[in-house]
Amino acid sequence: MKTFQTNGPFADNYKFLIGSIIPRPIAVISTRNIDGSNNLAPFSFFTAISAQPMIVAFCPMIRTSTGEFKDTVRNILREKEFVVNFCTENNYEKINLASTELLYGQDEFIFAGLTPLDSNIVKAKRVKESPIHFECEFRDMLCYGKTPGSGSIITGEVKLVHIEESIMQDGKIITDLFKAVGRGAGNDWFKTDSRFEMERLTKAQIQK
Repeated sequence: MKTFQTNGPFADNYKFLIGSIIPRPIAVISTRNIDGSNNLAPFSFFTAISAQPMIVAFCPMIRTSTGEFKDTVRNILREKEFVVNFCTENNYEKINLASTELLYGQDEFIFAGLTPLDSNIVKAKRVKESPIHFECEFRDMLCYGKTPGSGSIITGEVKLVHIEESIMQDGKIITDLFKAVGRGAGNDWFKTDSRFEMERLTKAQIQK
């Protein structure tokens, strides 16, 4: 087994992270720019934190090209809200386009050919092509550095959940109908069409 120190170039650590933590779900975060235009960006460092209150988190890194916060972060800190959309087999190519580094104020919805939908309680738009939307209010942010490669964790409280009825049965989201897509290392992507079942050993399960 080979051992590595983590005090070298951040790019080495990044490769170990994205090669080890797989597959990673993708949060497609929509926010509103200061001029009212739309912003959209995918993040694969994303997870759930709490069910009650319902809290999710994603972890943006300092932009390597400029050494500054990404537009998504700037917008969330100003507007105190965002929407989490999801990447699926039906939209992943357009979601990938939304990761392009555009000039601030350029609309990734337009660039990627995605359709904005009005949200119910936040100003940020939802992505029509995503079968699930979380309308979130910003909760908190922890920063772990100010140089390229440094990351932050941003949490949001989910105030409203929108789910396409076509991917639900008996009040549950069905994996085969959702068709979520995740990220791996480099240019690797993952589908969720291969899985197995095994009984969990916890005494109580919310969903079986």
